[in-house]
Amino acid sequence: PRSALRLVRQYDIVADCSDNVPTRYLVSDACVLAGKPLVSGSALRLEGQLVVYNYRGGPCYRCLFPQPPPPDTVTNCADGGVLGVVTGIIGCIQALEVLKIASGMGSSFNQYMLMFDALEGRFRNIKLRPKKPDCVVCGDNPSVTCLQDYEAFCGSSATDKCRTLQLLPGKDRISVQQYKELLDEQVPHVLLDVRPQVEVDICRLEHAVHIPLSKLEEKDEESLQYLQKRICEEKQRTDDQTSLPVYVVCKLGNDSQKAVKILQELPAKEFGSVLAKDIKGGLMAWATKIDSTFPQY
Repeated sequence: PRSALRLVRQYDIVADCSDNVPTRYLVSDACVLAGKPLVSGSALRLEGQLVVYNYRGGPCYRCLFPQPPPPDTVTNCADGGVLGVVTGIIGCIQALEVLKIASGMGSSFNQYMLMFDALEGRFRNIKLRPKKPDCVVCGDNPSVTCLQDYEAFCGSSATDKCRTLQLLPGKDRISVQQYKELLDEQVPHVLLDVRPQVEVDICRLEHAVHIPLSKLEEKDEESLQYLQKRICEEKQRTDDQTSLPVYVVCKLGNDSQKAVKILQELPAKEFGSVLAKDIKGGLMAWATKIDSTFPQY
């Protein structure tokens, strides 16, 4: 925020190739305040999008997205992955639109969003809503007249690195070092791996029970019965103690926190008293701090 407006004012056109929500709001607001068109591209996994904002009366980024999404619903390329070819295709189209605008030919993507589906090999144009008269930054009576703290506004960091979410209080989390101590001391527990199957196929801790987060979110009956069975089996080794620890792990320690919240809401009548905690940093922390031979991906 301290330097963006000064930088943007030096140029005629801005191309946004960023990989996080706070930067997108920052760049869009700066372009509106400086009166510059913004050619914005994004890509994730096998999909890409392109829009030209703040150009010839078209909408700005805030017109389409007045409020940022909840931080725990957002992913980026570091988390979700992206096929490099997709970024290449979107980047080339961005370059084309910059050249068209610079040469005076104009761009149709101030009225349409280009969507690219690499899996289907299909391009679609989605008609955009017009510029909003009540938009807080480009509307008739804007309330945003200077750049803000966009990390605070979005509740997430302006970085393209892997996210680090904080969804649980400290008492509901343990470090990989603490978990290693529990293993060494053979403390009875269940380790629940909530990664997608494709990631489990790459690497896993052999003693882990695997149930994808998506199955927990759906309250999939078969998956919950399987978890209940494993908890009961482990309890039998402990003289049926009232609370059996269930430690949840994923790749980075974000999805595991979501899973802990779900486990904490399971009916005690069926599952008994489940003490669920997530393992901070996930399996990538395990690989860097505990077992250097464990695959990183």
